[in-house]
Amino acid sequence: MTIELFYIVILVLTGMLVGFTTGLLGLGGGFIMVPILFFLLENLGVDSTLAIRMAFGTSLAAILPTALSSSYGHYRKHEVILKAAMIMGIFGFGGALIGGYISAHTPGDILKIIFALILLLVALRMLIFKEPTDKKEKRDNLMLFIVWGVIAGVTSGLVGIGGGVILIPVMVLLFGFNMVEAAGTSSAFIVLTSLGGILSYISSGLNMSGLPPYSLGYINLLQLVMIIGCSIPMAQFGTWAAHRLPEKQLRYIFVILLIFISFKMLGVFGLLGLPL
Repeated sequence: MTIELFYIVILVLTGMLVGFTTGLLGLGGGFIMVPILFFLLENLGVDSTLAIRMAFGTSLAAILPTALSSSYGHYRKHEVILKAAMIMGIFGFGGALIGGYISAHTPGDILKIIFALILLLVALRMLIFKEPTDKKEKRDNLMLFIVWGVIAGVTSGLVGIGGGVILIPVMVLLFGFNMVEAAGTSSAFIVLTSLGGILSYISSGLNMSGLPPYSLGYINLLQLVMIIGCSIPMAQFGTWAAHRLPEKQLRYIFVILLIFISFKMLGVFGLLGLPL
C-alpha cells in the first residue's frame, strides 16, 4: 500500500488530536479515528466493508497505548475511581470480544449507521444535561458497574471506540462523578475494553482476502504506528488541560465533536451541500 505524504500528514494530525482528546475528555478517540481511517482506506482502494472493519480494529489498537498514557496521567492526580474502573473494565473486556465478533459479521453500511447514531444519541443526552446545584453523592453499585461495563464493552467492540462515549455521560449523570473523575476512570476502563476488541478483530480478520499490506487481521500496522507515535505524548498534554478547564466547557467540547462526526458519517453535510 503506497501512502502519499498527504495521508501521512493526515494520520499524524489524527494521532495528535486523538491523544489530546483522550487525555482531555477520557475518550479513546475512536469517534475521531474511525471516520478518518475509513475514508483513507476507501480512497486507497480498499473495499468499503473491509475498510470500516479495519477502521474499527486499527482504532482500538491505537486506543490502547493512548488510554494507558492518559489513565496514568489521571491516576497521578488521583482522578481515577479504581473500583469502578476495574469492575467495568473486566466485564467490558468480555463485552468487547462479543462486539468485535458481531462487527465482523455485519454489513459495512449498517456498521456506519450504528456508529453515527450511537454518537448522536450520546451527544444529545449530554446536551440536555443540567448541572446539579448541589454536589451529587457518588454511587457505588456493583450491579450498575457490571451492566454498564458490558454495554460499553459491546459497543466498543462493535464500532471500534473505547467505550468512553457511553460511560462518560453514565458516570456523570448516574454515578455522580465529576467530569474529570469520569475522564480519568473512563481512560482506565478503555485500557481493558480496547484489549478485548483488539483480540477479536485480529482473530476475525486473519486469512481474509483483500486486506492491504502490513495488516494483522483487521488492524493496519502502518496506520497504527503513525497514529500512536503522536497520540501517546499528546495524551499527557490533554490530561494537563483537563485539570485546567471548567467542567461545562469540557462537556460542550465533547458534544460538538460527537455531533459533527455523527453527521459526517450519516452524510448529512453532503445532503445539505456543505463541503465538510
